[in-house]
Amino acid sequence: MTPALPANLPELLYIQDPLCGWCYGTSPVIKRLQEEFAGRIDVSVLCGGMVKGEDVGPISESWDSLKTNLNDVEEVTGVRFGEAFKALGAAGDYRYDSEPPCRAIATFRQLTQDPARAVAFAHAVQAALFRDGQDLNNPSAYNDLLAPFGVDVVEFQRRWAAPEAARAAQQEFAAVARIGVEGFPTAVVRIGEQGYVLARGYQPYEQMRAGLEQLLREETGG
Repeated sequence: MTPALPANLPELLYIQDPLCGWCYGTSPVIKRLQEEFAGRIDVSVLCGGMVKGEDVGPISESWDSLKTNLNDVEEVTGVRFGEAFKALGAAGDYRYDSEPPCRAIATFRQLTQDPARAVAFAHAVQAALFRDGQDLNNPSAYNDLLAPFGVDVVEFQRRWAAPEAARAAQQEFAAVARIGVEGFPTAVVRIGEQGYVLARGYQPYEQMRAGLEQLLREETGG
């Protein structure tokens, strides 16, 4: 007899944006879920394009509201925003644009063909901005982030700069919009052809873990 092929695992889609502070606060939760549910679910990341089109501009235009939001995120999630990022915001010149870092994540995913590592890279991109105050519009900002993953920097930069990478990012934004996601972060569990919203906005680890356990038990018996 031919052995049966293993069934595809349920997939947790972490829908985020590199410029979203609440996503920065949610990423440690996703990392813990990815570790705890290893072998039971696959985890992948999608970028939503929170700041694009007419919303793109200097961070000074939104820094007052962003600064207030930082305090809320720190208090609720426990993450900390670095002094380098706060200095970037206070200076006001930084161009707040989701497309370049989302393009970097799409390029990484294309190069590695490894959704799980793309999740880790997306976390690293968030930290580069919110912890270290790096300029995510500058392609060289990604060089150090690639080193732990063993990704060839020259090939990454070549692909990141190509028109195909920009199109891939725009297609990802459109795909997220099509499934009805309007805010970030959002966590969706895909089981077969069905999708289930696990969380809209930040949820603490225990709450999200319990919801995921219940969903897997009800929908897969596992």
